[in-house]
Amino acid sequence: MWKKILRVVGGIVVAVIAVVATQPGAYKVTRTATIAAAPEAVFNLINDFHQWEGWSPWAKLDPAMKTTYSGAPAGPGAKYHWLGNKEVGEGRMTILSTEPPNVVRVNLEFIKPFESESITTFTLAPEGTGTRVEWAMEGNSSFMMKAFMLFTSMDSTVGPDFERGLSQMKQLAEAKK
Repeated sequence: MWKKILRVVGGIVVAVIAVVATQPGAYKVTRTATIAAAPEAVFNLINDFHQWEGWSPWAKLDPAMKTTYSGAPAGPGAKYHWLGNKEVGEGRMTILSTEPPNVVRVNLEFIKPFESESITTFTLAPEGTGTRVEWAMEGNSSFMMKAFMLFTSMDSTVGPDFERGLSQMKQLAEAKK
């Protein structure tokens, strides 16, 4: 009897591992917004981590969050580390490269509650009298992340945060006009 139970449980475990292992290894989440401000003004909000508190969708989730800035004051080499409650966790960002006023590429590392690394790219383009902003994040999923993604997706997990951040960035940039 116990052998049958162990075989069934073992079979289920093997099946779950096989399903998780065959899930896509890469993910990409993208959201866009049009902001009634010049590309240079929007670029400055993204290229300087000190400005992120005004529009980041995660900044207000933990008012007691500890943040540390290091490296360059803005642009390539600028670094931002955060440590917060369970909603924001712990992580760090480093601006890898910029193409003013069109592109900011950021290396995003989550430390807690789970480790992951991705590249976040903000692409800005003139649109009418404003700026079209695309916020994209892409990376590779670990085995544990693939298992988690059986029940949800990166798009549904992070996409609404990007939408909220872009909305807050829009309000901030348009108020500064």
